[in-house]
Amino acid sequence: MKVGQPIKANPITSSVDFERDGIQHGHLRLPYSRDDSAWGSVMIPITVIRRGKGATALLTGGNHGDEYEGPIALYDLAQTLTAEDITGRVIIVPAMNYPAFRAATRISPIDKVNMNRAFPGRPDGSVTEKIADYFQRTLLPLADVVLDIHAGGKTLDFVPFAAAHVLPDKKQQGRCVEVMQAFNAPYSMMLLEIDSAGMYDTAAEEMGKVFVSTELGGGGTATARSAAIAKTGVRNVLIHAGILRGDPAFEPTIRLDMPSAECFTFSEHDGLVEPHVDLGQAVRKGDLLARIWTIDRTGRPAAEYRAKMDGILVARHFPGRITLGDCLAVLAIKVE
Repeated sequence: MKVGQPIKANPITSSVDFERDGIQHGHLRLPYSRDDSAWGSVMIPITVIRRGKGATALLTGGNHGDEYEGPIALYDLAQTLTAEDITGRVIIVPAMNYPAFRAATRISPIDKVNMNRAFPGRPDGSVTEKIADYFQRTLLPLADVVLDIHAGGKTLDFVPFAAAHVLPDKKQQGRCVEVMQAFNAPYSMMLLEIDSAGMYDTAAEEMGKVFVSTELGGGGTATARSAAIAKTGVRNVLIHAGILRGDPAFEPTIRLDMPSAECFTFSEHDGLVEPHVDLGQAVRKGDLLARIWTIDRTGRPAAEYRAKMDGILVARHFPGRITLGDCLAVLAIKVE
């Protein structure tokens, strides 16, 4: 946008009033004209629960449409949380990238854009960019605490962890770490991102918000355990923020750190994955993580992938087949 040009308005309209006390269930409506609906819309479910003055929590799931712990926890919260339970405001968007969620895909089937690489978005961009812009300019400014619930989707599987990032502002980082610990997942991770450009995380953190994310499993499904971790963690965060009354649930958590890019192992082959380490298992530098077998003929040795550092396996490629460039394994170190 050229200097001096007026900022364009985002076309999304909300059927809920963010300043009104009580419980409101509604939609964020984004006009979307297409072959099967000339004046159609993308309708993103939203709930706002408010009572009096206090902090605001912005809770999101479905940033990627094939990750289900967030939507499970947040559809449940929208149904069970009452205004009498809270002081302040809770904004719940169970399926942030609603088109991807409907299609059970990581990225939007409409424009093939990854929501978590679309920020700050554009009010005159594609569908995903418009949703990102609405969060950037309307929802994030309202929030004090932001929780975005992720899992591994169809292609990755994780030990269940809540995550914060290393930030330039150490006071802000400290507040994020406190919320990460309050979520109380089985693991708590100082997360190193492969590429943070365009992420919702980065957009929130650059605005000075307290931001926490998660990875709670994967494989394109949820389990009873991972859904329970998400539901308990959300309520713990609201209690920590002073929004929800009650005592947090607490279990011991294992602190993890990702000190360098040596944590990541990427495949240099196409083929069949033979895992040699399971999630949560400790390894030493040089230990065999996995072998990849070529599938176009027999009689060829498998490619071996070994740990580049001591640590534990916190993420792995989920499908049995892998392609060149896929993330094969991620290690982290325990912090005493």
